[in-house]
Amino acid sequence: MPIARNVVDASRFNANVDLPFELRLQDFQIALQDIYDFFFDVNSHLTSRGFQRLDDMLRPAIMSGVLSDMLTSSLAKHSRVLTENRYHNGHPDLLVQGVYPNNAIKSGSEGVEIKSTRNRGGAVDMHGAREQWMCVFVYRVDTETEPAMNRSPMTFTSIYLGHVTLDDFRKNPRSELGTRTATLHREGIQKFRESWVYRLD
Repeated sequence: MPIARNVVDASRFNANVDLPFELRLQDFQIALQDIYDFFFDVNSHLTSRGFQRLDDMLRPAIMSGVLSDMLTSSLAKHSRVLTENRYHNGHPDLLVQGVYPNNAIKSGSEGVEIKSTRNRGGAVDMHGAREQWMCVFVYRVDTETEPAMNRSPMTFTSIYLGHVTLDDFRKNPRSELGTRTATLHREGIQKFRESWVYRLD
């Protein structure tokens, strides 16, 4: 059975959302389609040679990291004023061009932090609470359908993009081996979800 190709449903975008930094709904649509086309090409090649789909090979944390990097790169390519932060592990992932020297900053405010998660509501752990523009892409991966060749392709189910402040976060307890993280608390995530960009569910 051939691998299914996913196509973005343009009717599911929120025409009333107020996007920052000259972002357009089309930027998100093209970015999602870029990812879908990549997975279709890669998975078609892998399965034709008897390998698992990339979706099935990658652990969830690695998958989220790969998607975040790909989405950052694609949005930077298609948006009008945003570019990738050239500082390694700098924050935010996307910067307004020309604001920081060489478009590189360890910790800046003019731009958008990109995250992806399988958490349906869009809650993600951050390395620290801060005021920022944050964009979260929620996706699902079919890991249950058998045989595996019949599984649905990876699908983005929602996108949220909003401005959050320190007061919107709660600090998570740190284990002996872990690092301290912060997550939007109940009221913070409710406020964040109001600024949805794309939603299937």
